[in-house]
Amino acid sequence: MTTFMIAQVPAQTGRTIVVTGATSGIGRVTAEVLALRGARVVLAVRDVDKGRTAARTMAGDVVVRALDLAELASVRAFAEDLAEPVDVLVNNAGVMVPPLSRTADGFELQLGTNHLGHFALTNLLLPRVRERVVTVSSSGHRFGAIDFADLNWERRRYRPMAAYGQSKLANLLFTAELQRRLTAAGSPLTAVAAHPGWAATQLLSERRGVQHLVHRLSVPVAQSAEDGALPTLYAAVADVPGDSYAGPSGFLEGRGAPTLVGRSARARDAAVARRLWDVSEALTGTTFPAGSVVR
Repeated sequence: MTTFMIAQVPAQTGRTIVVTGATSGIGRVTAEVLALRGARVVLAVRDVDKGRTAARTMAGDVVVRALDLAELASVRAFAEDLAEPVDVLVNNAGVMVPPLSRTADGFELQLGTNHLGHFALTNLLLPRVRERVVTVSSSGHRFGAIDFADLNWERRRYRPMAAYGQSKLANLLFTAELQRRLTAAGSPLTAVAAHPGWAATQLLSERRGVQHLVHRLSVPVAQSAEDGALPTLYAAVADVPGDSYAGPSGFLEGRGAPTLVGRSARARDAAVARRLWDVSEALTGTTFPAGSVVR
């Protein structure tokens, strides 16, 4: 399907969907559309006040819950407090090219937020997930590499864009390994990924220097947050196989209607995916709940 539009999102009545990072950008659009289609949408957000402001603009059943992906204690508290079943978990929240920063647990901020926080959240919620996990990656995964010798940039000179690429590559490796484990466990759940192409969101708008200049120059050619959310919505509701990767169908996957797209050779490395999973389990203290995902 290459003509998928917001109007084609089917009714979501009776379903519960968790969207992380839903106060702005594609996360906010994703939540708004799914709520309008009848889903109960949980806005999992770091800033609860901003979450409530966003929720007031949305029609339907929308609730706000605190979740700071840069703090594993917050991830655990969110998972413990969310007692209801979840049909779809949308791992959308992310940070892009900040100065070197660290999470509350000492992880490099982009890896810690974009990958490890969502890794922990997914493992903790999986026993209650009924359909699929959608993780938002980026075409930036193509310049990423997993450096197991210095995963958290403790010895190398920090390069924000390279760290971002590593975190987005980790999203795709996570999706592939999660699907492998779900299949091996005999679970009908699916793990899929998406990327928005080049969308005019706030990820770069608050940066300074070169990143802010790139944002200013790209806004005229970037697609809107509404169009950028289409691959995520497609991955969340369309009939796609596990380990699918949705993105824009246009030139260089920058814009256009969503379709299933390819990924880099590094993102298809099953051995690296398994190793990253093992390392992520050790770093987050969470594990794949094999006995709880069979329905």
